[in-house]
Amino acid sequence: MSIVSLSERTNRKLCSQEEYSSDRIFYGSERFSLGLPSSFTHTSAEDTTSVDELTSKSTKELVGIVGGTDNPSVRYHAGLILSLRGDPRISIREPNMVRINGGAYPVGSTVNVIEQVLLDYVHLDLDRKWLFKEYPKHDVEVADFFIGKYPVTNSEYLEFLAKSGYNRIPTSWILGRFPTEKRNHPVFNVLPEDAIAYIDWLNLETGRQFRLPTEYEWEIAATGGDGRQYPWGDHFNPAYCNTVEGNVLGSTPVGMYEGMAPCAYGLCDMAGNVEEYVADDYRPYPGGEAIKDHLNHDADYYRIARGGSFGRFGDLARCQRRHGLFPESVRAIFPMGFRLAENVS
Repeated sequence: MSIVSLSERTNRKLCSQEEYSSDRIFYGSERFSLGLPSSFTHTSAEDTTSVDELTSKSTKELVGIVGGTDNPSVRYHAGLILSLRGDPRISIREPNMVRINGGAYPVGSTVNVIEQVLLDYVHLDLDRKWLFKEYPKHDVEVADFFIGKYPVTNSEYLEFLAKSGYNRIPTSWILGRFPTEKRNHPVFNVLPEDAIAYIDWLNLETGRQFRLPTEYEWEIAATGGDGRQYPWGDHFNPAYCNTVEGNVLGSTPVGMYEGMAPCAYGLCDMAGNVEEYVADDYRPYPGGEAIKDHLNHDADYYRIARGGSFGRFGDLARCQRRHGLFPESVRAIFPMGFRLAENVS
């Protein structure tokens, strides 16, 4: 029996975690699809009682707080103040890059792992075929490489737009206004070609050879090379990343979960916050079956994105999950960003 035929079952179209149709995409259905009421609800980042105390902190202290273990609201507002002051963790021309040693590493998932994920997230009514994109588990060989500690931020992307004259603004910037209060948040709602344009500009500015990570490089960096399900281990914890379960419902400063979740190689935001484009288009893994679903229903291929986001549930934050931009989606709830990679010379 084929993988696709195994997945034939009833799925809730509107409530499902990934499936949308163009005539159902509007504000109310966005919230409904995420299990949220249509009425106003408070989020975990709203409490501003710590702001007066935070404004008296030094920049160095704020860096420690945003990447520490205080409650999410304190960490979020420490990041906000850093954004307004200037965040020393972010350098446009000298981005913080982490070296990953080359070698043979496992990627992908076994059938048993996929079945367990379906059980763990049974409340989301996931379609089995979505998960079989990551089947079979197999070993790959990679050379030494560098990967960004953080995804590319709004402040970095702003300089690119201002100096290059590139004419497509992220749609997350409402009416094209730069979100000053979110300078240190990941840029999102960009297309793969926008990410490539940014990298081409940065390479001209720096004389370096930045690029997007390959899909295999991204997964190896996220797992630490040991095949774990999440950057911190095999079990999901909503306190460790910015997904819907954490009730932030928006982007967060890069590195805000660094102190909560000790992740592989010290990388940040590999789970949640914004999904990240990689260099590869979707293709089945060796020995796997090509999957046709809502991401490629009207195209032969699409760009893979990894890591989940603030607008998705924890299953998409798994290191092995292969996802991408739904072509008819409201892009606010499919926030797509990217991080840099670089060869080791």
